[in-house]
Amino acid sequence: MGQWKQQTLSRKNWMAFTGLFLCLYLVIHLLGNLQLFLPEERAHRQFNLYSHILSGNIIIKIISYILFASIIGHVVYAIIITLTNTRARKVKYHYDRRGAVSKWYSRNMGLLGTVIFIFLVIHLRDFWYVYKFGNLPLDAQGHKDLYILVISVYSELWYVLLYVVCMVALCYHLLHGFFSAARTLGLYHPRYAKGVRIFGWVFSIVICTGFAAMPVYVHFLK
Repeated sequence: MGQWKQQTLSRKNWMAFTGLFLCLYLVIHLLGNLQLFLPEERAHRQFNLYSHILSGNIIIKIISYILFASIIGHVVYAIIITLTNTRARKVKYHYDRRGAVSKWYSRNMGLLGTVIFIFLVIHLRDFWYVYKFGNLPLDAQGHKDLYILVISVYSELWYVLLYVVCMVALCYHLLHGFFSAARTLGLYHPRYAKGVRIFGWVFSIVICTGFAAMPVYVHFLK
């Protein structure tokens, strides 16, 4: 029993570390993509230049490998913890027995995670894969025209709606994940628990609202 608890704690630690790294990536990714809100000509030029610089930077390439490893590790550990807890206690991952007071998103992290993962696969296929292996046209500066691809993809209303729904799922996933990681890493002390909760809410809402606003802005205002 002690070994089982130790293994579970170790897995949750890895879940927490990979999750926090992915949160950091979301911040960086959002800041870069905010260029889409610039006036069209400037956004076109700067967004493509930004993408070109990132694609040719060895440090960014290393970080991208860490990113993919973190995504895979986060998903794998989530599945392992879910299956282990289900077999051992016949309850769902992170399920609070006090169902009447636990948050619905706490009891449905598996569903939220699945929605986000499916969206991530679609998103990587439509942008990362096409940028790396597709035949994108070049802009006036000779850079791959990722901006045109973004405008084209976000011109589809169904994709915009899917994006917004998935950002709502991500927001709730981040909420529970942030609080869970804080507890796992021993950062959820009663003295500053309120501050942790406020930061978690603000972070989740700001990040997901920022991402959701991009396709909406491009679709309706570009």
